[in-house]
Amino acid sequence: MFLRRVARPLMMMAKVKETTGIVGLDVVPNAREVLISLYSKTLEEIKAVPEDEGYRKAVESFTRHRLKVCREEEDWESIEKRLGCGQVEELIEEAKDELKLIGHMIEWKPWGIPDDYECEVIENDAPVPKHIPLHRPGPLPEEFYRTLEAVSTNTLEDAVSRSEKDEPAIASGEQQSK
Repeated sequence: MFLRRVARPLMMMAKVKETTGIVGLDVVPNAREVLISLYSKTLEEIKAVPEDEGYRKAVESFTRHRLKVCREEEDWESIEKRLGCGQVEELIEEAKDELKLIGHMIEWKPWGIPDDYECEVIENDAPVPKHIPLHRPGPLPEEFYRTLEAVSTNTLEDAVSRSEKDEPAIASGEQQSK
């Protein structure tokens, strides 16, 4: 009798999450504390990335925001609502993944260019070396050139009315002649 009168109202006040509704993703009862720990660790580890790198700036920005929300809010529902990025359990998975990625980024150093790296610059009039593929577009349809000329001479209305009267350059099912 005592438990029903006292414990039930207390249980109703404490919002207990029973399931995430996502297969394979279990409820984390202390999600707020886990998130605070992961976000703090993320902010420490990202310091190994150079300060001027966009990746570091982005990670620091959203991690600081999420950490601030987690410190200000007490329950998981408020955190989820304020962040609007899914359930706290999903946020935990994302934070773990980000920590792994930070480790890889530090190892790979995509922001650094080796001192011995040589970049071949090809000017417009220089011949293209044989080892570089040429990517030249095919010929443009005559209609394109007519429209371009009409736009440049401010006679676009004439070109539009002419193209409406003309037959289409390619009827359906026909192949374009080269």
